[in-house]
Amino acid sequence: MEFTEVHVNQDNKYKKRKNKKPETKRVSQEDGGGVEKKEEQKTEKSEPSAAFPSTFSVSEIKNKQRRHLMFMKLKQEKRKQKMQLKKKKKKEREALGDKAPPKEVPKTIENQRVYDETTVDPEDEEVAFDEGTDEFSAYFNGLTNPKVLITTSDRPRGRTVRFCEQLAKVIPNAHVYYRRGLALKRIIPQCVARNFTYLMVINEDRKVPNGMVLCHLPDGPTAHFKVSSVRLRKEIKRRGKDPTEHCPEVILNNFTTRLGHSIGRMFAALFPQDPQFVGRQVATFHNQRDFVFFRFHRYIFKNEKKVGIQELGPRFTLKLRSLQKGTFDSKFGEYEWVLKRHEMDACRRKFQL
Repeated sequence: MEFTEVHVNQDNKYKKRKNKKPETKRVSQEDGGGVEKKEEQKTEKSEPSAAFPSTFSVSEIKNKQRRHLMFMKLKQEKRKQKMQLKKKKKKEREALGDKAPPKEVPKTIENQRVYDETTVDPEDEEVAFDEGTDEFSAYFNGLTNPKVLITTSDRPRGRTVRFCEQLAKVIPNAHVYYRRGLALKRIIPQCVARNFTYLMVINEDRKVPNGMVLCHLPDGPTAHFKVSSVRLRKEIKRRGKDPTEHCPEVILNNFTTRLGHSIGRMFAALFPQDPQFVGRQVATFHNQRDFVFFRFHRYIFKNEKKVGIQELGPRFTLKLRSLQKGTFDSKFGEYEWVLKRHEMDACRRKFQL
């Protein structure tokens, strides 16, 4: 048998070599311009470790700060890809010109709305007959002029009082009176005797307006709204000057059902039918997903194509809670429609107005 000589300190040498740090060798300027091999080895090792598997999820990261940073990076990457795709499509459309395909209509809750059987057709004879015989027919036939009384709940705070005063400047022929603890059933006969066509009551909670009762006189109906997102005139940025006494134009948007049609007629009857275009003021009631947004603007024509708009204020949002036949009667009144939140709001694509 042949024996081979083995040095005793061979293992030690191997351990020493293993523990030794890699020597940094400078590369000549001709080879790479003075870059160290050690740095190249580090970069080569670090690159594959930064890549994540395809099944990786940000929610798997347990560190909250690192998880947030990774989420923001992924969000930025998605946004960049979206912008690149948008620019690419725009260039393709410009290159094709008239032959370009029509733009895709984005899916929204509004255009996916569930069809309602009570949707109003403007040319329907039944709807025209109802409009000629309802409580607002005297106003639309020009027999009565609107006269509005605005009051508040008992002991109103300053914000509610200012809100009522600004509403009185928006609605022509409106008068603000303090409630003084009177019941609405006692106020309504006095309003009818003084030829008021509307009673508007602004309720408040925690010093903030949160409700509105709108009663059409003398025969009703009465609507109860939830009020939210109230912004007074001073709280609106880039607002215009105070509104003038000219009668504004009225715009009603997206009141399509029978209920929405009656609510739209109720809003229209607040303002006179002869708008004074010299004042260039517009009151807008815009219905979107059963929320009625009120805005008050002044416009000016800059040229044949451009129009400038200034918001005058106030602004607020209304949500219909109930519609009652006749004047206000909380105990024995007959309700035509009541909001049942858990039943009616079960489907997000079904709207009442």
